Amino acid sequence: MPAVQHISAKKSDVILLVGTMKGAFVLRSNGARKKWEIGGPYSIGSPVYAMAFDQRQGRQRLWWAQQSFRWGTVLCSSDDFGKTSTEPETYSVKFPPESKLALKNIWQISLGGPSSPDTLYCGVEPSALFESHDAGITWAPVQSLLDHPHRPKWTPGGGGMCLHTILPDPVDSRRMMIAMSTGGAYRTDDGGATWQARNQGVRAEFLPDKYPEFGQCVHKIVQHPAQPQRLFLQNHWGLYRSDDAGNSWKDIATGVPSDFGFCMAIHPHEPDTVFIVPIESDAYRCTPEGKLRVYRTRNAGESWEPLTRGLPQKNALETIVRDAMATDTCDPAGIYFGTRSGKVYGSSDEGKSWQTILEGLPAVVCVRAALIGGSSASSRTKGRARNVTAAKKHPAVAKRVAKTASKKKAHAGRR
Repeated sequence: MPAVQHISAKKSDVILLVGTMKGAFVLRSNGARKKWEIGGPYSIGSPVYAMAFDQRQGRQRLWWAQQSFRWGTVLCSSDDFGKTSTEPETYSVKFPPESKLALKNIWQISLGGPSSPDTLYCGVEPSALFESHDAGITWAPVQSLLDHPHRPKWTPGGGGMCLHTILPDPVDSRRMMIAMSTGGAYRTDDGGATWQARNQGVRAEFLPDKYPEFGQCVHKIVQHPAQPQRLFLQNHWGLYRSDDAGNSWKDIATGVPSDFGFCMAIHPHEPDTVFIVPIESDAYRCTPEGKLRVYRTRNAGESWEPLTRGLPQKNALETIVRDAMATDTCDPAGIYFGTRSGKVYGSSDEGKSWQTILEGLPAVVCVRAALIGGSSASSRTKGRARNVTAAKKHPAVAKRVAKTASKKKAHAGRR
């Protein structure tokens, strides 16, 4: 067994949470993000597909999902960066007996919105959404999704039938977007009482009907708190943007070597800046041409550019899965991703250059980043979010915000 190391972190430090197929790791650096201390492994030998860090209400709580093919999946937590951890005596996330479903894995741990500081969500396999309103002490499934009439027709993707994306709306507390493989994207506008499929324009290449109401294999959706109506989606074949909260989707796969991929991350301060790593195809799930390239758009998908400085451009047959990319909230922002070959890469200058942070790990399936003592939104993001809220109430403000956004978009296109 490997010796377990521990880290400690203070305000203004950055931590990286890395989930692998053989345990979880916690890395720490200062604001420069050049040298990293390594803590872990925790839950040694267990796949860890989901991790999260909760700083709300004065907490510094690390969450991760520990999977065992023999004993099942449990949620673990730590309030000291892994030095001591709490593994529940009984399974806290579990299906009710009458559902006749059994928990196979937890694919996502997500924090509730600004108005719900004690709310947590878990996306699980088989596809379902669990929620906790007491900071993770007790959990219950969202019954309306468990009883959804589409459920009998949802089918497993390559990784299983999993609900992997959870996006509480930062402005409207009754709205949430989720995504699953396979099943597609769904949205509630009434606090979870009902859910509607939101897949118009998203193709299902593997089905006879290429544009069904539901059944798409959505791989990832991201959203910026300052512009919640705009969403970006990485599909199983297809790269999309929605400007109407998911009601319709537009193809934005122009200038990328492949529109197949898994991971996607949005810039913490720039709502029109998104990062992806294209994969060649569903049959050959490696980076195209053996080149490890992060692609970035700064104009909401109108164009994409490769970011390669410091990344291998020969014989780099890498795979990056859906939750293995993340950003911190520093300024300039840090971008991070991990590979199935056990490497973790990072950029402290928004993708201009990259460094190898760690290698020799088991296959990386989850990466999360957090600035200690930092909020989930920067001052510029908060300013944009206030504009969004004001625009909803006052048409004159809406017109002024739209005009400003148009000027910024034109400027971004010239950079």
